[in-house]
Amino acid sequence: MISRKEILFLVTIFSIVISSCTLKKEKHYDVKHVADLDGVPEIKFDTTYHDFGTLVQGEQVAFTFKFVNRGSADLIIYDAFSTCGCTVPEYSKEPVSPGVEGKIEVVFNSEGKRGVQYKTVTLKLNTEIKERTLTIKANVLENNYKS
Repeated sequence: MISRKEILFLVTIFSIVISSCTLKKEKHYDVKHVADLDGVPEIKFDTTYHDFGTLVQGEQVAFTFKFVNRGSADLIIYDAFSTCGCTVPEYSKEPVSPGVEGKIEVVFNSEGKRGVQYKTVTLKLNTEIKERTLTIKANVLENNYKS
């Protein structure tokens, strides 16, 4: 025979199970759904690659990558960096509004470099794709090169 304690225990467990099934589930949104609700920035570059051509060792050159925020929310560049100290990006820390153009200037210092150089700048963004890469190329000739 089942005791009162056991019946009370079973009723309590049953009540918990039933009530948990009827509780509202917490909503979880995927990135696409959140974008539909709040808007999302979208970065669109004119180009993500630039070839400086041939440089003489020691030359310092710069290129400005232009982009537009084609999204429906402010675009934020959290960070822009290169793994090489010879390549330095400069960018605005201010949010870029939808429809507005922005710029990222990349300066390359060929001091101590020789031959074909490929350098990248990684951008950390608040877009659906969290990182973008910009690439520069240069063919660096030694100072004593004679043509």
